[in-house]
Amino acid sequence: MMALLMALNAFGIDAILPALDTLATDLGAAGNDRQYIVGAYLLAAGIGTLVPGAFADRYGRRPVLFVALAAYIALSIACALATSFEMLVTLRAIQGFAAAGIIALPPAIIRDKVGGDKMARMMSLIFVIFLLVPAVAPSIGQGILMIVGDWRMIFVAMAIAGVGMSLWVYTRLAETLHEEDRQPIIIPKIVRHMTHAVTLRETIGYTLGSALVFGGLFGFINSSQQLIGEAFGAGDKFPLIFAICAGCMALANWSNSRIVERFGARRVSHIALFLFIAVAAAQAWFASQPGETLWTFVPLMAANMSLLGFIGANFGSIALQPFRHIAGAASSAQGFLRMTSGAALGAVIGQAYDGTALPLALALLATAVISLAFVLFSERGELFGPPQPETP
Repeated sequence: MMALLMALNAFGIDAILPALDTLATDLGAAGNDRQYIVGAYLLAAGIGTLVPGAFADRYGRRPVLFVALAAYIALSIACALATSFEMLVTLRAIQGFAAAGIIALPPAIIRDKVGGDKMARMMSLIFVIFLLVPAVAPSIGQGILMIVGDWRMIFVAMAIAGVGMSLWVYTRLAETLHEEDRQPIIIPKIVRHMTHAVTLRETIGYTLGSALVFGGLFGFINSSQQLIGEAFGAGDKFPLIFAICAGCMALANWSNSRIVERFGARRVSHIALFLFIAVAAAQAWFASQPGETLWTFVPLMAANMSLLGFIGANFGSIALQPFRHIAGAASSAQGFLRMTSGAALGAVIGQAYDGTALPLALALLATAVISLAFVLFSERGELFGPPQPETP
């Protein structure tokens, strides 16, 4: 359930990717402007994650989730009725902001239950299912285009998915917030909690580090349709290529769930980050050569997305570990920093698209190196720490 809640967000982003060209033509969007359909949602969702955590710490996880789901459904329908590109971008931004609870609350719900490396294992299992949606979402979007011929029906499909998840949550999700952990809505206190969650040295490096590496991923998502369709001339194969990359990431998360409790989230994620840097360097070298083809781009991109499977869930679990009693506020604050930084960076990387894969490759390399520096700061220069036991 937590996986598919988070996957609603991914479906809202990735299902529309095959339709960006058609959508841009219909609504008169030029060049890279089509990327705003994705970028506006991501950035607004990051800002919106500041809001639900404090309310979820006071009133419980369930009511806040229902508000977010209702917003996702209503604004999906509104997007389907948009009459201009500017209107659609605005609605997408509002949708991302209002539905941010489906991003911010699942980690808090999980933290209500478990901690330590066991949380990292559970987050990895959730990401396996969560990432299968990006693997198939472009194919669903393209299928809708082929059958119905109208990109607006993709947004209708989003609304239907939101209704299905709402019914599941209503019937099966019990409240997970412990009664003794309920926090009053006192603005200065909430600000202190959120500030603590994003300034504690032991965790801030992991929050900023994941923002950077996922900023590179968002840059790929923003420019993927143009990169694969235009630079490599494989637009008809876009859903398959995207599915391969996302599928590799899902497989890596499953593998992470099998090893993280044995070796520890720190050891696994630190090794993965070093390998990510190496693969990104290879991407930059191949992209700088004339006539790069899909035969080098796709394997290397898939490899780095696989390595993200060993980084994302582990970094997030390490960052949230000390904040069990304020998990909602901490998840919101860290999600805000992660999503806004990553989305803004992804938008910059996407707009740097110049008809080649070089800007993306250089961005992946730079973000990974800086991410390593942040992790070194949090760990005081000592990497590959031991496994952490489950804690209450």
